[in-house]
Amino acid sequence: MELRHLRYFVAVAECGHFGQAAKLLNIVQPALSMQIRALEEELGGQLFTRTSRKVELTEAGRLLLPQAKRTLEQAGHSKNIVQRALRGETGCVRIGFAGNAVLSGKLMEHARAFRLRAPEVEIRLQELAPKALMEALALGQIDIAYSPPAGALPAAIDATKIGEWPMMFGIAEDHPLAGAKSVTLAMLAKFPLVVFAAGVGDEALSQMHQRWDKEGAELRYASSTLGALAIAASGPGVVLLPDSFTRVAIPHLVYQPISDKSFVAELLLLSRRDETQGAVLAYTRLALQNNHNGAL
Repeated sequence: MELRHLRYFVAVAECGHFGQAAKLLNIVQPALSMQIRALEEELGGQLFTRTSRKVELTEAGRLLLPQAKRTLEQAGHSKNIVQRALRGETGCVRIGFAGNAVLSGKLMEHARAFRLRAPEVEIRLQELAPKALMEALALGQIDIAYSPPAGALPAAIDATKIGEWPMMFGIAEDHPLAGAKSVTLAMLAKFPLVVFAAGVGDEALSQMHQRWDKEGAELRYASSTLGALAIAASGPGVVLLPDSFTRVAIPHLVYQPISDKSFVAELLLLSRRDETQGAVLAYTRLALQNNHNGAL
C-alpha cells in the first residue's frame, strides 16, 4: 500500500465524486479510477459503491478512512522533521574552541548569528588546547573547532583562516621592560616564560617558546589562560599571547607589542570534510559566509 494510494482514496472519500477528486489531485479521472481499483485489489474488496452521480464508502472504506488520514498525517510530520534537520533548523552543534576564539569575538559573533537563524538548534561549547581540538574533531567528539594552527591537518579535516592578530606580551606593571618603546624576543627571553595549557600546540606560541629553550630560561606552567595572566601580573614572568587577549583587564598587568612583527596568531575554523549533519553544515556555511563578507 503506497501513500499516494491513500491520498487518492481520501480525496475521493471526501469529495464523494471521482471527477472532483481528480481535479483536486491534478490528475485525469481514468488514472484516479485505476489507482483506486489497484488499492481495492490489494486490500481484497471494494472501498466505494459507485453510481452515476456519486460514490459512497463501503463499510471497509469507512474503516479505512480515519486510518488513512492518520497515516498521511504521520508521514507528513515525519517528512517535515527530516527536512528541517537537513536544512539545519534542528539538532545540535558541538563546538570546540581555543581562548582566542572568544577574546577575538569570532565565536560569539558566529554563534549569535546562527542562533537567530536557527533558534531550535542546541549549541554546546567546550574549551580545549589546539592539539586536543584537532583530535576531538577527528574522533567525532566535537563538530566544529576554532583553533590556531597546530601542526599537519588530517586529510578528513578542512581548515579556513578566519582571523589574524599580532603577538603581544604581558608583564607586571613594575617589570623592568614595562613601558619600553621597543622589546625584542631576545630581551623577553631573559625572564621566566609563563606557559598556559590552552596554548599547547599553538604553532605561533611554539616558535616563540623555542627562543626560551635556547636561552635556557625558566618555564612556569599555568593550568588556564587566566592563571597564566595572574602569574605574569605577579612578576617577573612573561606571558605571550595574541593581541585580542589585551581585552582582558588584569590588575597590575600591562600589555606591550613585540618589535618583531613576523610573529602573528592565526585562528582557523576546522570542520570535517564528510560532514552530513544539517545543523553543522548550516553553521559552517554561515560562519564562513559572514567571515568572507567581512560582517564580523
